[in-house]
Amino acid sequence: MASLAKSNLPRFTTDIFQNEYLAEGAREVNAIVTVTATGGGTTGGRPLGVADGAGSAGQSAAVVLMVDCSGSMDYPPTKMRNARDATAVAIDTVRDGVAFAVVAGTHEAKEVYPGDGGLAIASPATREAAKQSLRKLTAGGGTAIGTWLTLADKLFLTRRDFAIRHGILLTDGRNEHEKPEDLQRVLDRVSGHFTADCRGVGTDWEIAELRRISSALLGTVDIVAEPSGLADDFRSMMEAAMGKQVADVALRIWTPANATVKFVKQVAPNLEDLTERRVEAGPRAGDYPTGSWGDESRDYHVCVEVPTAAVGNEMLAARISLVLPQPDGSTEALSQGLVKAVWTDDLSSSTRISPQVAHYTGQAELAESIQEGLEAHRAGDLDRATAKLGAAVRLAHQTGNEGTFKLLQKVVDVVDPKEGTVRFRKDVSEADSMTLETRSTKTVRVKK
Repeated sequence: MASLAKSNLPRFTTDIFQNEYLAEGAREVNAIVTVTATGGGTTGGRPLGVADGAGSAGQSAAVVLMVDCSGSMDYPPTKMRNARDATAVAIDTVRDGVAFAVVAGTHEAKEVYPGDGGLAIASPATREAAKQSLRKLTAGGGTAIGTWLTLADKLFLTRRDFAIRHGILLTDGRNEHEKPEDLQRVLDRVSGHFTADCRGVGTDWEIAELRRISSALLGTVDIVAEPSGLADDFRSMMEAAMGKQVADVALRIWTPANATVKFVKQVAPNLEDLTERRVEAGPRAGDYPTGSWGDESRDYHVCVEVPTAAVGNEMLAARISLVLPQPDGSTEALSQGLVKAVWTDDLSSSTRISPQVAHYTGQAELAESIQEGLEAHRAGDLDRATAKLGAAVRLAHQTGNEGTFKLLQKVVDVVDPKEGTVRFRKDVSEADSMTLETRSTKTVRVKK
């Protein structure tokens, strides 16, 4: 474990969990990297990535709320009313000094507040004015989410000095008034400019679509099955956003000559494949984005392929650092950990799987089983669906993922959790099925 952060920065630590022993001829090295940040959140102090004099901790953040106002938000009428109430709750949660705006999204995007092409600075007066403006949120029109993200990006760019830039996006339907390739072009353009949490209300939206958006923008995706639950969800999302204090942190992985990174995946608190997000960072080093941080801990699964070596040899397989970009273009190392490889002919050592690696491999398999099982069920293949969700029940039971186990029980009757014997329940609600699929990527950590 190592922490290199200065005293005026939140403290980052990196812990490496692995079995460093490899059998003769083996080349694959797996490690779980636990990164923990402490001393951030709303504890005060100068925000990371913001120059001296740029403002207090509260002034380091900017938030844009994007609210679906398409015609379907009027069915039932309570949906739009709940969305306005939830947005008001989120506005109340914005700290003084934070820059914010509200966007109404249909087949086009309109800035509801402050309405001048920029961001307002939160204060009792601006929060009240913003809540009054929510009367302009009325349902009508289509859905083109790319236009919402484009406007949010434009608003964020008016305050480049703000370190934390975060969007909250609510929709109740599919992105029907925009081609998938047009949305993808927008995501490619705005990725790295801001993070975003996405919420689907009701059951008429598409999970894969919102997950693609939240993944590109390093945020979260979840379902709010009943509109009445929006206020609590918006409050918790905004509180989490207000807890962020450092942005644009990257996981930098250096490997020696002839070694390559096979994959990098965030595995807790949720699954996110970062492999294709690599940006070269000098000789044999690459950066993988992690987004914004508050007081929190995350786990990453790193797999490195190394050249073979004779029994008794050992090598540094990877050096893993948390780095923060600086205004002058350099980076500051916040913490560091080492991944090692040692070749042995001791069978008991080389065949032992790290408990952390085994746990998260099971969590990834659990998510895959759920998604494949529900897809098979939609296709009418009940046998495959039952087999896959049975495997999911077994894995959830084995890994102690009680939250996912409870969601599975709403879709299948569990006969034997250890063996994964299940029967599909009759009349499974669309909300229960979508909740299970949406939250399939949420993981639990290894029990200490």
